[in-house]
Amino acid sequence: MIMKDSTFGFIGLGLIGGSIARGIKRADPSVKIMAYMRTRSGLEKAKEDGTIDIILDGIDEHLSACDIIFLCTPVEYNASYLKKLYPLLKPGAFITDVGSTKTMIHETVTAMGIEEVFIGGHPMAGSEKTGYESSTDHLLENAYYIITPTKKSSADKVERLRRIALQIGALPLVLDYKEHDFSVAAVSHLPHLIASSLVNLVRDNDSEDEIMRRIAAGGFKDITRIASSSPVMWEQICMTNTENIKLLLRRYISSLEKIYDKLEEHDGASIFRLFEEAGAYRGTISSKSSGPVIPDYSFSVDVLDEPGAIAIISAILSSRGINVKNIGINHIREYGEGALRISFYNEESLAEASEVLKKYNYSTTK
Repeated sequence: MIMKDSTFGFIGLGLIGGSIARGIKRADPSVKIMAYMRTRSGLEKAKEDGTIDIILDGIDEHLSACDIIFLCTPVEYNASYLKKLYPLLKPGAFITDVGSTKTMIHETVTAMGIEEVFIGGHPMAGSEKTGYESSTDHLLENAYYIITPTKKSSADKVERLRRIALQIGALPLVLDYKEHDFSVAAVSHLPHLIASSLVNLVRDNDSEDEIMRRIAAGGFKDITRIASSSPVMWEQICMTNTENIKLLLRRYISSLEKIYDKLEEHDGASIFRLFEEAGAYRGTISSKSSGPVIPDYSFSVDVLDEPGAIAIISAILSSRGINVKNIGINHIREYGEGALRISFYNEESLAEASEVLKKYNYSTTK
């Protein structure tokens, strides 16, 4: 399917911007893409591999040829770039961003009086890696791509951005920007705060010989994995979606206090319902599409804990060209996990590795 829009500009070409650009170029190699960012090495790499056609030295008249400009910079720079980009737009063109919070940029756009030429965007995918060199043309496949129009966004422009999302394999979802920020506060921002505070709770209450840290594996590591995310990025997110996070945090604290009261009353029935209702609701959440939290592509393998076990499995996977992200011993196996825990870079590698190991009579569990 040929793109309706033929020329794209990117201000910032890191992980997300680079992945969108790669996805667009894969969908239609005939489009023209130009890009600018402060780090020139990434631009030169993108030019060399054919993702972009023009390296920009700054915000200049070249951008007047663009149908859509993607603003992929840190939120603190958005206002200054918007002021520079707006005078360069040709008739019918518009700007979109990729920020994970939308209120600040929408309020900036409204204050500038440029609502007709802006549509917010949030591709809900990511990686622990950063920079253009970590971007891929399939990072956004099956990930939600939230689109947040302004009150003056035309249906045609919204459809054009929705079409781009579809062509790079994402799942477009049009939302009001306020609903977006409240929703991601609940399913992404608050969980990151909870995970980090839980890790620090264990650190602060551990014994001198660090027994808690030593046995912290299994479920604890699973529910706190996101605590390892970038502190710089999460500080910015918390400072730009503060009110929503505060509201939900207060509600969460209230729910914890109710749980405390039920434990104080030794009310086993209420505790049972807590787990039962949470399990039932969690079972309704689809695992086929990516959400705001970076997925963990891992499984456990049931093997004898003996010399050479890791080497054998590594050799099997390597012979099939399957890249392993991490491999190690499960010291805590309270839910029937195997002795080895293996992590992969994507879902396809995980599925292929599972099938390969089954052929060698290894049992795997997620």
